Amino acid sequence: MENDRRQWLDWAVELQFLAQTGLTYSKDPFDLERFQRVRDIAAEIVSARSGLELSTVKELFCNETGFQTPKLDTRAAIFNDGRILLVREKDGLWSLPGGWVDVNCSIRDNTVKEVREEAGLDVTAKRLIAVHDRNRHNTPRYAYGICKVFVLCRFLGGEFKPNNETTASDFFAADRLPPLSQAKNTAEQIALCFEAERHENWTVPFD
Repeated sequence: MENDRRQWLDWAVELQFLAQTGLTYSKDPFDLERFQRVRDIAAEIVSARSGLELSTVKELFCNETGFQTPKLDTRAAIFNDGRILLVREKDGLWSLPGGWVDVNCSIRDNTVKEVREEAGLDVTAKRLIAVHDRNRHNTPRYAYGICKVFVLCRFLGGEFKPNNETTASDFFAADRLPPLSQAKNTAEQIALCFEAERHENWTVPFD
């Protein structure tokens, strides 16, 4: 059943990709109409199978222009006395501090910025831990691609203050993790961070 669910979503995602590419590069008005209809069909498939309103699907799934590429998300792994820093989201679940890479930020800059915004800490980004295709590791599966970059950071100073995104922060041992936001990080991904922190000559896994 899960394979069937993934198959229809894969088809819809590919139709959306082809339609967006066609809308970007085609000049013929009749071709543009056809590609727009293909994009609408892709949205209708997702709406019918997911139960989401068609208007919601179109807003999330069909609102970009240009050649479609995955989004970038950074996650910071910060350690203190053998424990890793997690922040509590508004829904009560916990995650590594991080978020979408801003258009004017590098991977390094964005990682540092997100830690400051979500955890109130100053850090330096030391080295890469992993580069993951989100839909291969996290649930629920999204209808667009995300490249997740995990970065090992060194704590410099600062302290947590409640903000618009997070309500608490704390350091956790590997065997004492709180309820996690599976959409943002899994126990397996956090375990990978612990491994990378222990090995100076870490080989970065990537999808």
